[in-house]
Amino acid sequence: MEQISPTRMTLLQKRNQKKLAEKGADLLKKKRDALIAEFFQLVGDTLKARERLSEAAKEAYFSLFLAKAFDGPGEVEALSLGVPVVRDVEAAVENVWGTKVPKFQVGWPEKVAASPIGTGGQTLAAQRAFRDFAEALVDVANTETRLRRIGEEIKKTTRRVNALEQVVIPRLDDQVRYIRQVLEQREREDNFRLKKIKSKMESKERG
Repeated sequence: MEQISPTRMTLLQKRNQKKLAEKGADLLKKKRDALIAEFFQLVGDTLKARERLSEAAKEAYFSLFLAKAFDGPGEVEALSLGVPVVRDVEAAVENVWGTKVPKFQVGWPEKVAASPIGTGGQTLAAQRAFRDFAEALVDVANTETRLRRIGEEIKKTTRRVNALEQVVIPRLDDQVRYIRQVLEQREREDNFRLKKIKSKMESKERG
């Protein structure tokens, strides 16, 4: 037990500290519960994003194979050199229950709507398929990053709750109990002394 002054003022301070600690633990548990709900929602989103990515990858590479087979490798390479992959990429930050989560925002170029002169249909199909693949890849990156950051925050919040409930609040309980015992003992001693003084005074009055 750390050295504390067993006074009524200290008792009041320790009781207030305990109330604050209990309120903090309750708020952290609510935050943790909300994060856990968000986490399980994201697990489903992440699995779906992974499935979309897998399908997009298969479609993209199969389309590339067909483009090279029907239109020729030279035409595929020529189109790939002339089309920008992205216009710009920014990393925004979202706030999820007090947790900062980065999110990629990609400025994609416009999809090819019509076939340019001299460009085969299979090559254009491959271009669109790889665009879909890239979008699916960014989606996976965003969902998995969000999932990982929220998982880390759940662990951190759980550690804080445990520290309050298993260390801070029990210690404050012990301190409050100790101060109350000391104050009660002092009160009993004071009452005993007062009774002795009163008894002596009554004896003198009778004598």
